[in-house]
Amino acid sequence: MSNASAPRSDRRVLILAGGMSYEHEVSLKSGRRAAAALARRGIECEIRDPDSELLPALQEFPPDVVLPLVHGAPGEDGSLRGLLELTDIPFVGTGAVGARRAWNKSTAKDLLRTAGIPTPDWVTMPRQAFSDFGAHKLLDRISTRMGLPLVVKPNSGGSGLGVHAVRKEDDFPSAMMGCFSYSDEALIESFVDGRDIAVGVIDLGDGPVALPPVEIAPLQGDYDYAARYNPGATRWTVPAALEAGTAERIAEIAVAVHETLGLRDFSRVDVMVDDAGDIQVLEASVAPGTTETSLLPMAIEAAGLDFGEALATMVRLALARG
Repeated sequence: MSNASAPRSDRRVLILAGGMSYEHEVSLKSGRRAAAALARRGIECEIRDPDSELLPALQEFPPDVVLPLVHGAPGEDGSLRGLLELTDIPFVGTGAVGARRAWNKSTAKDLLRTAGIPTPDWVTMPRQAFSDFGAHKLLDRISTRMGLPLVVKPNSGGSGLGVHAVRKEDDFPSAMMGCFSYSDEALIESFVDGRDIAVGVIDLGDGPVALPPVEIAPLQGDYDYAARYNPGATRWTVPAALEAGTAERIAEIAVAVHETLGLRDFSRVDVMVDDAGDIQVLEASVAPGTTETSLLPMAIEAAGLDFGEALATMVRLALARG
């Protein structure tokens, strides 16, 4: 990894955090932690919640670099990043095209499957289909064809919102309703029984590399929104205790996902590892959290890097691109 020096302290970094999604508060926490980490590196930061006045503000008082940390839409669906591309202001992270690919889980899985990257079998179904084709008959056919257990999740979204495991047929209707509370399209995926591993990918100037994997073990239930952001609700192990060959394969797959989806600077790839050591990719995030309980900062520090220094290096690289 490159050990490039931080950008000049007179550079102004605008951190975009908050937004209008269900992940508003988490995004603000991510922004505040990133700002504090950059401030310790002597970099001036401003945090702004994107709104209708963002574009005029960028045009009138353009920052040197933007660091978008808005979780959910529009931060991860490509729209905010597309706006930044229109302004020609350098920004840290994935561009609009890569963000759109990763945001739509079905599209991302299509690309991964085509590239030979393992991902669980799936089907997507919009809310309207359950009215048009009959919810009971459709769910019965899906469970017969794919088998149980299954996982139901929004086809776009993050932080475990709207994600439900379906272990028996009676769980299916409520899982679908819970999913449709967050998205009009559901992704129904084969359940992978195994270890939940998150792999950060970071590029500090020498190409993308995988960070030490983090194993996720909720103390109760599933790794949902509460388990992600309530201290003490989940046990994290970093680096995950994996056989050397499995760890190397996970790292290779994470970098391949990052490159296949066209991601940039940093990402987080979520995988499952079963008892046989087989690896299945669930999804990738272009705006992983940077809160006190988020996995990317844990992995950066486990790699022997300073979180603020890593962010400062990415700011420098964004400036160079600009």
